[in-house]
Amino acid sequence: MSIKPSFSCQLRHSIGIPFWNQQSVSRLHCESESFKMDLILDINSWLYPMELGDKFRLVLATTLREDGYPDGGEWNATEQEGGSRADSFEYVMSGMVYRIEGDEASNEPSSRLSAYVSFGGLLMRLQGDANNLHGFEIDQHMYLLMKKLAF
Repeated sequence: MSIKPSFSCQLRHSIGIPFWNQQSVSRLHCESESFKMDLILDINSWLYPMELGDKFRLVLATTLREDGYPDGGEWNATEQEGGSRADSFEYVMSGMVYRIEGDEASNEPSSRLSAYVSFGGLLMRLQGDANNLHGFEIDQHMYLLMKKLAF
């Protein structure tokens, strides 16, 4: 599974969660430019600062292998022949899907889904059309890869 939307940061605020003994977590509220998705994402802003209006490409994948084969949920640079998907990105996190919710307000069966992923305490909620988020499963290992776009 791999999802590759582009987002624009609409709101950024420091949430004051100590991470690596620093106040370095920002919560981003973002909108997709093409897939009609909403994203709320915690990032380590000391490692990867983001500003209001920044545009970025986001990839969610179950493996970092370029050939798409499973990697067992562990990344090992010495086992990556020919590189890794991570080589093309600036910020990478590894996490686990812990919740999936449907849109209870809709009369249609699951027209929108929300997928929740924890990246070692940094949280993500991705909300969008069920057709775009159908590959998410509870306890599924997930990589998040980000790269800022220059516009």
